[in-house]
Amino acid sequence: MKKHLILPLLLLNLTFIPSAFGQKNTTINNAFTDRVFDGQGYQPTSDLKWKFKTDGKIFSSPIAKDGTVYIGSEDGFLYAIEEKSGKTKWKFKTNGAIHSTPGIYGNSVFFGSFDGNYYAVNTQNGKLIWKFKTGGEHWLGENGRFGMQPATQYMDDLWSFYISSPVVYEKEKKAVVLFGSSDGNIYSLDAKTGDLKWKFKTSEPVHGTPVIDKDKIYVGGWDAVLYALNIETGKEVWRFATGTKPGFKGIQSAVAVADGKVYFGAREPYFFALDAETGKLLWKYDAENSWFLSTAVIQNNTVYVGTSDTYALLALDAKTGAEKYRYKTNGYVYGSPGISGNTVYFGDFTGNFFSLDLLSNGEKSKVVSTENRKQLATSTLKNDLLDFSYTGRNADLSLYDNCKKVMDDFYKLGAIVSSPFISNKTVYFGSADGYLYAYNLEEEK
Repeated sequence: MKKHLILPLLLLNLTFIPSAFGQKNTTINNAFTDRVFDGQGYQPTSDLKWKFKTDGKIFSSPIAKDGTVYIGSEDGFLYAIEEKSGKTKWKFKTNGAIHSTPGIYGNSVFFGSFDGNYYAVNTQNGKLIWKFKTGGEHWLGENGRFGMQPATQYMDDLWSFYISSPVVYEKEKKAVVLFGSSDGNIYSLDAKTGDLKWKFKTSEPVHGTPVIDKDKIYVGGWDAVLYALNIETGKEVWRFATGTKPGFKGIQSAVAVADGKVYFGAREPYFFALDAETGKLLWKYDAENSWFLSTAVIQNNTVYVGTSDTYALLALDAKTGAEKYRYKTNGYVYGSPGISGNTVYFGDFTGNFFSLDLLSNGEKSKVVSTENRKQLATSTLKNDLLDFSYTGRNADLSLYDNCKKVMDDFYKLGAIVSSPFISNKTVYFGSADGYLYAYNLEEEK
């Protein structure tokens, strides 16, 4: 059973590899789904280049282009930051937290906000190009979530970190931006104007991020269904339903697509491989009652993906789903790994950030920690490991407010649910301590 999520009823929460489109059909970089970067050899983190402070927790993941890093914060701003100096180039204010990861196309950066809008902003000056009003963006929640008390209290799901991140598809010089919404729709908008092209209705919020492959997009949501839709029309091609057991329902991750297969994990504690054309199940991996929020990265016939309650980065055989090895961390691995050369980078919920040598079978790595983790680990963690009951100090964890306080204590460590981005021999990642970190990478080995 899940030991660390406080669910009284249970006793106890990519690489995107583009297809070979014709020259006129391309997909555009998005930090959430494009997880393989240029690089050679093993290049772990070196010294801290700079860190940039926002006034809110960071759940968004950074993206860098043309010397600028873009990231959203819970303080409601999207920031454009100079790569070399870490200084603000511009910032754009919304009226809600920004938990989605930016996508870039041309001179536009796209992102969503909890104020209920998805935005297109000019990358050069931070000026609004357009905004599109959805039916509203919100964390998942309900009265008495997971059976916590009091049953009449509305409770945000404490592990619903993200909203959907926009991706862009271009064909014959026409581009659309695609994303899911808390209103249950998947949207396709004209990238230049923000005009609606089509929308597809699901039965619950969609916080998953679309992934494009050939003529389809793949996206999952809180109804626990993965949808394959025609990218031109929004018509359903197939769907694959995961489990709906209380506490184990929903898809938060994006998919990875490679070699005619679609790979993804869900709150149902399995990682799945499906046939991309038919949606037929090829194999599934039992995650030992551990959720998958992490989007997988695939390289050299190996799937790399993080887990929640088993505190691990898994290396799975892409053809069979057999576990090759697992690299143990100190807490939940919710962010998605990034790969550059022979190195996979990822963070955990205790504020550690890892650089793992892919050629070492999990034996060679380097760890850097947030400053808050260094200061608070002894008082917050049990034997340097995340432990809900220990941090709760014998509080009644059937009460939602007590569970929320424990999560807030974890956030103070500098929990990392942001995914890394690698650019110009630097790795960038955000943290719940409000900082965007930029670490230099060691020279190639």
